[in-house]
Amino acid sequence: MVHFVGAGPGAADLITVRGRNLLEKADIIIYAGSLVNKELLCCARKDCEIYDSSGMTLEEVIGVIAENADKETVRLHTGDPSIYGAIREQIDALDRLGIKYDVCPGVSSMFGASAAIGAEYTLPGVSQSVIITRMAGRTPVPERESIELLSSHGASMVIFLSAGMLEELSARLISGGYRKDSPAAIVYKATWDDEKTVMTTVGDLAADAAEQGINRTALVLVGDFLGRDYERSKLYDPGFSHGYRREQK
Repeated sequence: MVHFVGAGPGAADLITVRGRNLLEKADIIIYAGSLVNKELLCCARKDCEIYDSSGMTLEEVIGVIAENADKETVRLHTGDPSIYGAIREQIDALDRLGIKYDVCPGVSSMFGASAAIGAEYTLPGVSQSVIITRMAGRTPVPERESIELLSSHGASMVIFLSAGMLEELSARLISGGYRKDSPAAIVYKATWDDEKTVMTTVGDLAADAAEQGINRTALVLVGDFLGRDYERSKLYDPGFSHGYRREQK
């Protein structure tokens, strides 16, 4: 059995209870060494075989799994495996080999980032949608998902894997409809001990990141949800009734 496990955003105690239990029982652990906090490996059994996948190809990862198909294997991914985790190609390979698997979700770094700055992505009267995306780099992005087109919605945006292209990102966000003074944030290594947060604007993304020496391992948050203005939620409004509470007049 193969368990795809989300390691969480960084801090070792932000893995789920289920994920930690699977690590403790594993015969084999294959972890994303460039991103996963190695402290999580401390809960592995002494006889557990551990592989760092940062230098491995897909074929090599599947090879290790196939050679140990009779054992409990944990494939440990950063954050939640469903976001930029490249798990689909692994799952398809396991299906072809007839190897069973399941997925244990994890806390995404996008939630670690919002927690770091005390932000709410879905503020009433501001935005009720969150766009998760990245800049095109060595790996392309579909043309219909360009930063300019996504920016035109004015929704809350979480931009992964783009900290090294902030000058271009800024220009494209502005081209798509954000103002130069639209609020933005840069969160470096959310929930890690060396976490950094930078509150900035769309126009100043590149300059402020350079000043802090940030050029990788950071999320960019963009949108008016980072501003001060919003409407009160109906959820706790005394004048709003729902299935659990009557309107108070």
